[in-house]
Amino acid sequence: MKNLSLIAGLLAVMMLPAAAQAQDPVRHGRALAQEFCARCHAIGRHGRSPHSDAPPLRNIGRSYDLDEFARVLSGGLLSGHPDMPQFRFHFPDARDLRDYLRTIQE
Repeated sequence: MKNLSLIAGLLAVMMLPAAAQAQDPVRHGRALAQEFCARCHAIGRHGRSPHSDAPPLRNIGRSYDLDEFARVLSGGLLSGHPDMPQFRFHFPDARDLRDYLRTIQE
């Protein structure tokens, strides 16, 4: 029984970072940008995009209304660029990504 309590305690401690991230939409949005966008796009306030045709995400507000961007992402983002895959996010994830994008816009 003592070992079971120790294991449960360790699991709870290991889950704290994930829980904290889930409570911080901007941090979660940055993690999503890193996972899905960083291969081609610059995802920070500075730097160049790894793919020469991919605009930095800090400029996305010039092309998209960020108030509508979460809805666009949850409906499926399509691009005319052949290297850009189609993305479809669950709305809460799309909203968190949008919230992160707001923090880096020029």
